[in-house]
Amino acid sequence: MTARDIVLVVDDSPGTLGMLTDAIEEAGLTVLVAVAGSAALGLVEKITPDVILLDAIMPGMDGFETCRRLKRIPAIAHVPVIFMTGLSETEHIVEGFGAGGVDYVTKPISPDELVARIRVHLANARLTQSARAALDATGRYLLGADREGRILWATPQASRLLEGWCGGEVLPAETAQWIAALATAEGTPQRFAPPPGADGRKIQFGFVGRTGPDEFLLQMAEMDQPAQELVLREKLGLTAREGEVLMWLARGKSNRDIAEILGLSPRTVNKHLETIYDKLGVENRTAAAMLALRTLDGDRQA
Repeated sequence: MTARDIVLVVDDSPGTLGMLTDAIEEAGLTVLVAVAGSAALGLVEKITPDVILLDAIMPGMDGFETCRRLKRIPAIAHVPVIFMTGLSETEHIVEGFGAGGVDYVTKPISPDELVARIRVHLANARLTQSARAALDATGRYLLGADREGRILWATPQASRLLEGWCGGEVLPAETAQWIAALATAEGTPQRFAPPPGADGRKIQFGFVGRTGPDEFLLQMAEMDQPAQELVLREKLGLTAREGEVLMWLARGKSNRDIAEILGLSPRTVNKHLETIYDKLGVENRTAAAMLALRTLDGDRQA
């Protein structure tokens, strides 16, 4: 049986909930219901929906604040939010997009139009997730962050690096200020090296592009790591990935550690090492590590 996409509907009106539930279920989608923003926040702790329909005006916590809080949850940050509202003034539309929404529909709602919009955003979300999965598989240090420095998502490699550097949830103030400047000030440098993090490591961020109204795609690198990889690649005739594997081998990492750091399987690491041994003319990891260290020492003394 094919898994059905899940739509979370957040609205305090029983009539609207009934109409939307019928229309969405007829379209072959599964419906979850929350009658308040706080209820929606509790629900997503247990189940991750594929798209969220959110009433903008509700008693207590309104839809805009609900959306902002949802977007702070890493597992929900990528889920598209469609606002439902009777408000059509530009300021409210802008506020909805600023809160993290991707679309809005005005009441009274046309069920056919709403289902069509849901399907479009589900398809776009799948493409985005597929692209991020592909990035994960390449072993790149990439992340998405908003202009306040909140980390929206990160590849596994970037997550591990961020965990020790800043805790992995919010970037330090200096970095957030740089991101905000990217959005508002022309001529902002495309690279930024903040002060060392909590673990003492020096990180450089590079701006890749914007992937949403308030989502900035960034690339990370340890300040000394790219140089070491490049030396091993150029001096020993290795590919980029082989240079990464050999660098971590020289740092004393086990095959399993290297696999986790680079987002590879241990079997793939073994295959890379077999190729490295052949290219270097050595028989084991100890000899390969010694040759790598001598190469790096020779480059520093040159």
